[in-house]
Amino acid sequence: MNDGPLSQSETRDLLARLSHMPRKWLGQNFLVDGNIVRKSLELGEVKAGDTVLEIGPGLGTLSRTLLGAGVHLHAVEADRTMVHHLRESLLPRWPQTFFLTEGDAVDLPLADLKNPAEGSFKVIANLPYAISTPWMDAICAGPHPSLMVLMLQREAAERLTADVGTKHWSAVTAQVDLAFEKIRIHPVPSQSFNPPPKVDSCLLVLKRRADARRFSPRAREVARALFTQRRKQVGSSAKKLFPGAADVANWLANLSDYGLTSQARPEAIPAKAWLKL
Repeated sequence: MNDGPLSQSETRDLLARLSHMPRKWLGQNFLVDGNIVRKSLELGEVKAGDTVLEIGPGLGTLSRTLLGAGVHLHAVEADRTMVHHLRESLLPRWPQTFFLTEGDAVDLPLADLKNPAEGSFKVIANLPYAISTPWMDAICAGPHPSLMVLMLQREAAERLTADVGTKHWSAVTAQVDLAFEKIRIHPVPSQSFNPPPKVDSCLLVLKRRADARRFSPRAREVARALFTQRRKQVGSSAKKLFPGAADVANWLANLSDYGLTSQARPEAIPAKAWLKL
C-alpha cells in the first residue's frame, strides 16, 4: 500500500466512501497536493525516530506520509468520522508509532504528549484558522517544540509573526516572538486543497530560539486583558481592569526601561517588557 500523500481523486473517492462532506466549522480543507505534503516534511527536517505532533489529521494524507518516514506521530482530531477512519486505516499499520487522540486541539494542544522536554518534539500540521490563535497561545505557554511547520491561512501567519507597533501585534504574537524565530513562509495555492479555500494559504516555519522564554501566568492574564482594549492607553485600562494591583502598577512604572510610559497602547509594548510581570 502506498505510504505517500493522497491524490485529488483518492481524496474525493475516500470522502465519498465515508459519506463525508467537508465541515467548514472545523476548517476541513483536505490537502491533495503531494508536493506540498513532501515540502512540509522537508521544511520540518523530518527524520526517522522524530516525535511529531499533528493537529487535525483528517483523512491522514500528511499522517501516513509522516508515519512512512518513520516518525512517532501524536495526533489530535475532533471529527469523529475522521477518528474512526484513522483508527481503521492507519493504526493497524503503525500500531507502535501512531498515537491518536479524539478531542479539541485547543483543550489538548499536545494531544497525548505529557510534559515533553523542551525541544523534544516537532509540530507539522494543517492548522484550522479558527483555532490558530488559542492553540498557539497554549503552545507558547507549555514546553516548546524544536520546530513547527504550520499550514495556515496567510493572514493568520502574518498575524502570528507581526512586528511590535503594528495593528496585528497581540498578546499571542508577543509570546511567539519570545519563543520562536520565523524561518520562512512558503506559499500554497488554493488548488492544493479539496475543497479549495477562498483565501491564500502558506506553510509557516518557526524554529525554537536558543534563548526561548515564555510569559508567566500573570503576564498572560494581564496582556490578554489589556489587548482587549488595544486602542486605549495601558495605564487607564489597567486602573479599570486591575484596580489596586501593585504588580501591575510596578510594571507600568518599569515601562520607562523601554522608552515608554503608561500612556502607551498595548501594540507598542515589546515582548520582553511583559516578562517583568
